[in-house]
Amino acid sequence: MSEESAIQVNFGKPVPLFPLDTTILLPQQVIPLRIFEPRYKQMIKDVLDGTGQFAVAVFAGTRWKQEYHGKPPLRPAVCIGQVVQHEREQDGTYVLLVQGVCRARIGEELKPQEGLLYRQAMLEPVGIDLAEETKLYGVRERLSELLEEAPLRELQLAERVVELIHKEQIPTAVLLELVSFAMPTRAETRYRLLEEGDAAERADLIESELLGLKNLMRLAKSQHPEAWPKGVSWN
Repeated sequence: MSEESAIQVNFGKPVPLFPLDTTILLPQQVIPLRIFEPRYKQMIKDVLDGTGQFAVAVFAGTRWKQEYHGKPPLRPAVCIGQVVQHEREQDGTYVLLVQGVCRARIGEELKPQEGLLYRQAMLEPVGIDLAEETKLYGVRERLSELLEEAPLRELQLAERVVELIHKEQIPTAVLLELVSFAMPTRAETRYRLLEEGDAAERADLIESELLGLKNLMRLAKSQHPEAWPKGVSWN
């Protein structure tokens, strides 16, 4: 069972796979999804008849562009999602809200079953130990300092994240998840945050990303963009 959330995950049973070309879901995050492909409409119907859970996976490489309707290779890290709200439209399309529950890794993908249109795999839990608070000493303070200072305090969600940082009842590991999907990051960085099971390593990655963003924002401001002609950049 996963201890990263109050939602339980049974890793002893196959989990449906919903692969995409980029990482869109991290633990604690809630995202909207619109499911319209026949195979995934079948998947969601089965999911809602069961635990309400499926794994959001990521395609490996670019073969999926030619083999999308087949079984293109997947990257090992996935995020298990829980359907927390759903609506079925007249054409069978599902509109969902999905909450990220925990990290996992694809252990073994199951062979196709007759009549089953979607992929399934046995998953292994990743980074579900929250007893890491001592390893994260000082992280909250450093994140707060970064986000309260210019130019990062100008980020849209900076003020809200700082408010959460000061709520001591929220574990630091959970705060790291909130920062992970609140800050603007590259697709590969989001995948690295998903695959990394060690909270201290994720903290280092997040701080590094924020410092890099801080430098970029300062560089942009030093070029006085307010003085650029409309639609023109000096770069």
